[in-house]
Amino acid sequence: MANKRDYYEVLGVQKNATVDELKKAYRKLAVKYHPDRQQGKTEQEKKEAEEKFKEAAEAYGVLSDPEKRQRYDQFGFAGEQMGGAGGGFGDFDLNDILNSVFGAGFNFGGFGGGGFSGFGGGGRSRQRVNRGTDLRVRVKVTLADVAHGCEKKLKIPRMVSCQHCHGTGSKNGTAHETCPTCHGQGVETVVQNMGFMRMQSQQVCHTCGGSGKVIKEKCPHCGGQGLVRKEEVVSVNIPAGVAQGMQLKMSGRGNDAPGGGIPGDLLIVIEEIADTQLVRDGNDLVYNLMLDFPTAVFGGKVEVPTVDGKALLTIKAGTQPGSVLRMRGKGLPDPNRYGTGDMLVNVMVYVPETLTADERKAIESLRGSSNLKPSESIKNRIFSRLRHIFD
Repeated sequence: MANKRDYYEVLGVQKNATVDELKKAYRKLAVKYHPDRQQGKTEQEKKEAEEKFKEAAEAYGVLSDPEKRQRYDQFGFAGEQMGGAGGGFGDFDLNDILNSVFGAGFNFGGFGGGGFSGFGGGGRSRQRVNRGTDLRVRVKVTLADVAHGCEKKLKIPRMVSCQHCHGTGSKNGTAHETCPTCHGQGVETVVQNMGFMRMQSQQVCHTCGGSGKVIKEKCPHCGGQGLVRKEEVVSVNIPAGVAQGMQLKMSGRGNDAPGGGIPGDLLIVIEEIADTQLVRDGNDLVYNLMLDFPTAVFGGKVEVPTVDGKALLTIKAGTQPGSVLRMRGKGLPDPNRYGTGDMLVNVMVYVPETLTADERKAIESLRGSSNLKPSESIKNRIFSRLRHIFD
């Protein structure tokens, strides 16, 4: 990870680059470092071009994905560990990236005709593999859940393969015919000339939707869809340190794909329940403590709430309003395991609104005491703390 270059630097774009700017920058690098353009170069030069080709693909794969880009912008390469199962920055398919920029099945005709085979066999005509759609659910968590992590059981309605036709969509699960349009290939080929490049793209067959087959007689139970709705209970492990809006992923737990393809993913969006006493500030927790006057003057111990229950906090004699007391390690864990935050206690002092005759007389007797009159330095110190709190 330490040897990786910044993704924006790799593509040569600014951090506020638009999607179109990212695509344009990546297209330029992909053409420059494509293996078909390295003819006549040494093996070392070819190897360096291959590494730069893959480096650019990885950078574009992250920055073109809004969720991965957000994690990268906020946490750098450490965000790679925060995408849930199968959701790291390295989790991308090079052919999918190339196809998204140049079109499906694109190859560089005129540069050797090898397509992208050097990096995984792209450029060959192949049957489309269906992928099920993703599901997105929201999970509510408390501060205690965030502090320690938890397990949530969710009831998820999802589309699963029809048991009667085994997901094929055809009656009895066998009545399929080869698609007359693509002859079982699942794609239709289109060739275009663009300047010095000859672009060959393969589009999904409009007749069979990429399966290469057509249904002769539909399954009466699923109407030919190959899928039926079913409610399932899923256990989700929520790691400690999650935050509002963070998204976790469970690969393969979304909707099934028709025809036995790849299932979609289950995306879990974190929704924090606001605590009635504690306020979250990153990994720190903030609590507003109202002290009575005698405790502020003489000091003592007071109970304050934490995510693990009540805790005793020592108040020093002469504690001033606006003081911030720090309880180390009483905050929330960092999602990247960089430690635990603190609890910050903002101190205010309660001034009674009503007094008994004896109380009034006792306080009046102290009115002229110089110890009860704040000096300029004390006033400046207290007011500077208050300005810091409200800024």
